[in-house]
Amino acid sequence: MLYYALVFFIIAVIAGVLGFGGIAGASAGIAQILFVLFFVFLVLSLFAHLLRGR
Repeated sequence: MLYYALVFFIIAVIAGVLGFGGIAGASAGIAQILFVLFFVFLVLSLFAHLLRGR
């Protein structure tokens, strides 16, 4: 999931440099959503691992 967030971020940067603002904005939004989901799943996974270790 983090890989796809990075891919969409790179697409957003390239589209922004080339002047495609709509595509850059959409790609940046998708990258942000994927990164937040990745972070939430990471925290939940770490929390579950800590609870399982007891």
